[in-house]
Amino acid sequence: MSRVIPPSSSPKTLTRPARSFRHVGRLLEARFGGVLLLGGLALGIFFSTRVGLLLFSTSAQSWTPALLAAFGWGFLYDIGATAWILLPAVLLLAVLPRRLFQTLAGRGVVQAALLAVIGGLVFTAVAEFIFWEEFGARFNFIAVDYLVYTTEVIGNIRESYPLPLILGGVVALAIGLHVLLARLGWIARWLDSADEPWRERLRPTAVWLVVLLVLGLGLSERDLPEFANTYTRELAKNGPWSFLAAFRASELDYAQFYPTLSDAEAFAALPSLLGPRVLASVDPAKRDLLHAVPARGPARRLNVIQITVESLSASFLARYGNSKGLTPRLDALMPRALVFDQLFATGNRTDRGMEALTLSIPPTPGRSLVKRPDNAGLFTLGSVLRRAGYATAFIYGGFGYFDNMNAFFGGNGYRIVDRTAVGEGDITFANAWGACDEDLLRWTLREADRDHAAGQPFFHFVMTTSNHRPFTFPDGRIDLPSKSSGRAGGVKYTDHAIGAFLDEAAKHPWFNDTVFVIVADHCAASAGRASLPVENYHIPLIIYAPGGQLPTGQVETLMSQIDYAPTLLGLLNLDYQSRFFGRDVLEPTNASLPGRALVANYQKLGLYTGDRLSVLQPLRAHALYAYNPVTRDSKPVTEAPDMLRDTITYYQTAGWLIRHGRQNQLPDAHPQVH
Repeated sequence: MSRVIPPSSSPKTLTRPARSFRHVGRLLEARFGGVLLLGGLALGIFFSTRVGLLLFSTSAQSWTPALLAAFGWGFLYDIGATAWILLPAVLLLAVLPRRLFQTLAGRGVVQAALLAVIGGLVFTAVAEFIFWEEFGARFNFIAVDYLVYTTEVIGNIRESYPLPLILGGVVALAIGLHVLLARLGWIARWLDSADEPWRERLRPTAVWLVVLLVLGLGLSERDLPEFANTYTRELAKNGPWSFLAAFRASELDYAQFYPTLSDAEAFAALPSLLGPRVLASVDPAKRDLLHAVPARGPARRLNVIQITVESLSASFLARYGNSKGLTPRLDALMPRALVFDQLFATGNRTDRGMEALTLSIPPTPGRSLVKRPDNAGLFTLGSVLRRAGYATAFIYGGFGYFDNMNAFFGGNGYRIVDRTAVGEGDITFANAWGACDEDLLRWTLREADRDHAAGQPFFHFVMTTSNHRPFTFPDGRIDLPSKSSGRAGGVKYTDHAIGAFLDEAAKHPWFNDTVFVIVADHCAASAGRASLPVENYHIPLIIYAPGGQLPTGQVETLMSQIDYAPTLLGLLNLDYQSRFFGRDVLEPTNASLPGRALVANYQKLGLYTGDRLSVLQPLRAHALYAYNPVTRDSKPVTEAPDMLRDTITYYQTAGWLIRHGRQNQLPDAHPQVH
């Protein structure tokens, strides 16, 4: 038989700390006292986390009364999150038998469960600080993705942070809190009073369910007001709540959540935004962008190696003001190349950059098409080139299942070359994200030799990883140490790897017939004071033809990542059928179009014109800002109807075409070589 435990204390024998908190102790003298205990602890941890994150971002905060509002809203979300977190405990306490609290074994189970919940709360708080340091935000879609791709994420954290020390600290703090609650006598007072008859448990259970219904189900992050400072708005959120909200809303229906025109009006306005050729050849009533793009001259059947560099902000290059010498090889390459000085990424994640560079479509809300189901057979840069006889490949140093990359590129006709496709001897250095960039680019040389030997021109989409936390790379390559030099080391090592790759490629027979493209997937930083900080979307684009077939110089036209594909095809003088949203910025007939860039995060959709930024938001909200590219200040201004219409047109039509399968590829004229 289980040993029965007598009541452990009474008011006369309480310890001194417990006497100081006798009123709290009395609240715990009930079956649901443990829920109150954990609920109070959860609210305390959530509040402390919010204060800590505020102190982490003091330089970026706006110290206004809005902070008080953020803490007020945050308390509501904290209550809602606590209601969800402790719901299992409420339901269990409503049905658990009395004897569980009267036996040594039963009390041991309850004590272990308490410690586990406390540990989970502490661990979540620590994870929030790590996530905030990286992204300047509470948990969002990125955190959801990271939970799915645990191998890379855990490996990245293990290599970037002293994980044993962090986990040890979490365990120590959780145990310390548990011991403190025990020393105060609160746990014992609850356990000694937890044997209420089941009929007396119904009222507390009902009250808790009402709280859950009102706040846990009735409160949404869409209710959160807009704050002038993005960091302030993020403080108003609750980490676990934001995580669940992101999980539920991974894709957003544009028509349901955003400002709209009638579909007929949107499609009527679209052709004029895409250029005179589209305007002349597309019938808006058909709702299909398919149109002919004639070549500007004799076709240039040049190979293309597109090196998409992880997190390469334009601000890392000397051309754009960096004085730290992080990109000597790219800086030296620019005078011999065609450089696009005003290119802006569509988003702040690798998959979003891949979407724009490959599909030439606006960044629709929610996840990118790279991560969505049924994303095969789309109209892509690769599908156009395959119709022209090219072999296409996606080459990645990591495991391409991450971010659904292999499924996306494979489903769209690209040959896949990732870490699983090479031998152990092909990897000289690797971290959680993949083989180092030198290894990756050595694989690229081999793939280029293969396609050249088969007599095919080739297009390779190469994705680097070394400029990513933990920023580790082989020793002795650059004058900065691995890992401890942080982002600077990652940038400089990738620059070195690209330079070494070009040096080696010059020895291969296909070199002078190849176009080398260096472009970023997104910037290194994504957070800022503004809702869409335009400066954190500026990336480089360098197109280098060592054989001299392409022009050199600089292009100052403001352009979007979605303009890359049609501009590249224009340089190759290809005659093709297009469904791209992007423009060929070098096409003379497009010269009269004002420059623009599409910039977005997962929910906010922007159109940037150089001095104005129009932003669409859920709940059919919209705003217009005056933006100063020198000071990087943005100020709300009166909405301009024409710019609002243009912004809606881009995003509404893109969402419609994708949802109705109108962005599918044309049949390949040539089969893919595997």
